[in-house]
Amino acid sequence: MDSNRGLLTLRRNGRETMNCSWGTELWDQFDNLEKHTQWGIEFVERYTKFVKERSEIELNYAKQIRNLSKKYQPKKNSREEEEYKYSSCRAFLMTLNELSDYAGQHEVIAENLNTQILSELLRYVQELKAERKSHFHDGRRAQQHMENSWKQLESSKRRFERDCKEADRAQHYFEKMDADINVTKADVEKARQQAQIRHQVAADSKNEYLSCLQKFNKDQSEHYYTLIPLIFQRIQEMEERRIERVGESMRTYADVDRRVLPIVSKCLDGMNKAAESIDPKMDTKQVVETYKSGFEPPGDVEVEDYSLSMRRAVSESSFLNARGESRRRSRGKLWPFIKRNKGTGSEDYSHLPPEQRRKKLQAKLNDITKDLQKEIDQRDALTKMKDVYIKNPHMGDPSSVDPRLEEIAHNMEKLQQEAQKFESWLADVEGKLLEKSDPQRRQSAHYDSQGNTPVGNNCAQNRESPDGSYTEDHSVETQFKSRSTEFDDEFDDEDPLPTIGTCKALYPFEGQNEGTISMAEGEMLYVIEEDKGDGWTRVRRNEDEEGYVPTSYIKLYFDTSAKGAMTYI
Repeated sequence: MDSNRGLLTLRRNGRETMNCSWGTELWDQFDNLEKHTQWGIEFVERYTKFVKERSEIELNYAKQIRNLSKKYQPKKNSREEEEYKYSSCRAFLMTLNELSDYAGQHEVIAENLNTQILSELLRYVQELKAERKSHFHDGRRAQQHMENSWKQLESSKRRFERDCKEADRAQHYFEKMDADINVTKADVEKARQQAQIRHQVAADSKNEYLSCLQKFNKDQSEHYYTLIPLIFQRIQEMEERRIERVGESMRTYADVDRRVLPIVSKCLDGMNKAAESIDPKMDTKQVVETYKSGFEPPGDVEVEDYSLSMRRAVSESSFLNARGESRRRSRGKLWPFIKRNKGTGSEDYSHLPPEQRRKKLQAKLNDITKDLQKEIDQRDALTKMKDVYIKNPHMGDPSSVDPRLEEIAHNMEKLQQEAQKFESWLADVEGKLLEKSDPQRRQSAHYDSQGNTPVGNNCAQNRESPDGSYTEDHSVETQFKSRSTEFDDEFDDEDPLPTIGTCKALYPFEGQNEGTISMAEGEMLYVIEEDKGDGWTRVRRNEDEEGYVPTSYIKLYFDTSAKGAMTYI
């Protein structure tokens, strides 16, 4: 175990790594280190670009999700808004709201990626480039110093070599002159002095060379064992910081997503809760509440005996009455299946079935009550403000709030009138529904002292017309379309129907629709076809004018001796 202690190890982030030094192990890889560190910066820039594009994707995704949620939100005052009374539609609305919050979390991701990673890496890359440039500038300066020292050494060495060669040549020349007996002593002395000078120059060059060599060796040792290891160690530390910074950015990248997971989970839980809130039974019950008319199903269709026309023994009056009865029954038997005319809406909702009309009136009355309460609250607040101004004139002019109080009083009066009007209509329709629910009232009939049968108009007010419009209130004209011409064409050429009684108009009726006839209040008309349960009675003014009028608008006097004198209420 002791032998392993020579191996230096460092534990970083739970991983065992070898301790190494670029300065000693890569002392001769200056160019490769330069390339590697440049690649490291490019890698950081590439990762930065990746984070930027991810942020843009998150932002665009959040925008698309928000637009999708907004697109399917119900429009105000539209039919879609009414659909949200069903639990499935409300659940969908809750899902859209949760989806909008979900999109907000992706916006948070994009923002955190920009602030915590992208902006930091952009700044760090600039610092990294500057630091790298400084380190390699120091390395190049050290290399340049070594090159200059080497050139100086080479120059002194060449000079020393040249001086040594010249000293040898001067020595040979002196020896040659000294051996020649023909050369004068002065020439020999001159050659000897020249040789001594050359030897001295060579000795000086040698000393200079040795000095340069010593200096170069010292510089080289300092370069490879001090300067380069120090510079490379700084570059190594810079590279390790770069790698660590990339790792921190990657951890932050994951944390940015992890931090929004709780809220995203809540959004998903909200969607699940919305789905669990869907109640099929409640929705089907809501359909009943929405479309229930309050009418009773039509009774049995009576038999139509066309053989009456073949009985010659009957009188002409009975024959005509039989034809009229057949014609009336033919007209009435199919009215529940005739396509309904929706008509146009009216202020009192009289175009609606009784049950739906009651709900609409109640809802309208509730809205008016809310608006009235708002006006009352504003009036009370302004009254208090006026009292404060009266007690403290420096705070404001009391008369400045009078115009607003007058406007509020006018609005309240108008709303109260509206409320009274709708309360009257509501009480009327509720009374009619209550009356309709009492079978004894529906079957009642009264007779006058003269033997005629006056029929009360209240019993027929909630009946449905042949085309699906409704007669609920004598204050508004009923939307009426002429009965199916299928039967009219059949009897176009027949004789006029006989009268079976008379009637008195209780209210005026304009009779603007095809098949109806107008009448003035108090006008007496002949009855030629009684009400068969559809709320309309056929009357005649003269030979050329006849048509249908609402049964609830007239008081009937049937001839008890005529066929079909029994009334249907």
